[in-house]
Amino acid sequence: MSLSAAEIWTRLLDRARLEIPEQTFRTWLKETKALEVKGHTLTVGTPDRFSADWNESKHAALLSGLAPVALGHPMTVMFKVHEEQKQRPQMDLFVAPPPTPAAPAEGKGKGTGSTTGNSGTGTGGVGSSSQLSARYTFDNFVIGKSNDLAAATAQAVAAAPGKAYNPFFIYGDTGLGKTHLMQAVAHEIIRATPRTRLMYIGTEQFTNELVGSIQGRTQAEFRRRFRELDLLLVDDVHFLRGKESTQEEFFNTFNALYESGRQIILTSDRPPKEIPGLEARLVSRFEWGMVADVELPDFEHRIAILQNKARLDHLERTIPLDVIRFIAEHVRSSVRELEGSVIRLLAFASLRRKEVSVDLAREALRDKLRGDGEPDSEALSVSTIQQAVAKAWGVSSEALRSKGRTKALTVPRQVAMHLIRELLGVQLVEIGNAFGGRDHSTVIHSLEKTETAMQADPEFAARVGKLRVALEGLRS
Repeated sequence: MSLSAAEIWTRLLDRARLEIPEQTFRTWLKETKALEVKGHTLTVGTPDRFSADWNESKHAALLSGLAPVALGHPMTVMFKVHEEQKQRPQMDLFVAPPPTPAAPAEGKGKGTGSTTGNSGTGTGGVGSSSQLSARYTFDNFVIGKSNDLAAATAQAVAAAPGKAYNPFFIYGDTGLGKTHLMQAVAHEIIRATPRTRLMYIGTEQFTNELVGSIQGRTQAEFRRRFRELDLLLVDDVHFLRGKESTQEEFFNTFNALYESGRQIILTSDRPPKEIPGLEARLVSRFEWGMVADVELPDFEHRIAILQNKARLDHLERTIPLDVIRFIAEHVRSSVRELEGSVIRLLAFASLRRKEVSVDLAREALRDKLRGDGEPDSEALSVSTIQQAVAKAWGVSSEALRSKGRTKALTVPRQVAMHLIRELLGVQLVEIGNAFGGRDHSTVIHSLEKTETAMQADPEFAARVGKLRVALEGLRS
């Protein structure tokens, strides 16, 4: 007995909920309705054009891919505006780019797909770019003071792979464009030499494949796949810390590629010398070529990034310049958060049936806004955390932000950084800026010192814990 369109859609949605975050599911798929099924094509209705285009771009391929499991046979899912909604005001806010090729699932916390990925599996084969995001190219990378050295180095590497700056080590906080820049190099190399053999992989995936090869007694095949590459891209090498067997294998793979003149590109959240538990011989090799950082974009750079996103997604007429400036002024932590804010604003405008404006942006992004003045003392913010810690340790918040390095200031400063990171999830670079412009490596050291002290001293841990509970009360 054949299933109705509604029954098919229900089965697909039940399966999709296992793959898609609940908030995403509620925002984009909950209000959809199965319209009809013809052969192996299911048409699903959405409330407006924006939702239809967004679901077609972001979810159609995933849902179609789930059909063999959920239904037992293939089914292509298509989205369109529901007929009953056509007379209602619509917000044609988004014209989606062509879907990029699907990539293997990524590590925890990185989402899925190839556009923000942190891992890929298997060699790409000769000239394959299926592991790369089509949007991560030099043309789509916005250069500013925060990343100009890394960008210039990347272009030099792309022009002379294996010769200029090998290895190329890019470090910086999450969401600042490290993976974009690394993949841009790969795209350029493939364009010039289509038969390039490449692999794009995360450190966790490298470890998993190594373990699998040991268990399956296929280590020779594992080594062959990695050591016959022309280009190796490895994300998040800081996850090598403490993994002795993985470091040994990675060391040998690195040597084999380097000695044969093959290009290696690595990313990390910190420079090689500051990765704890990393063998000295790996630190040395990571520093052989060029080590370049990407930092937090400044105001002008953030505007340029937002304008570039508007151009790529055909939103120039939808998002006015004053709205772009408003977002750039208040969302300061990362490129990823900037782009996420645009998506959130557009979804909010679509659901409210309103044009995009500064007032609407202020309402949609109210939990992200960071004013230039003194924050409300009742709100949980960087400033209120600094004030609370300063009061608990009997110092001033101005002293915490100063250059003073006495123990009376160092300990509460480190505690404040720890609590800001834990309670607000603020990026490392931004935390450093909030404490007198300290660099992100100093913040990392402070976080690690506080964690160590809390583990070693129960009384200190209780003191920090009590303060954290008090600060969490400001959320309500």
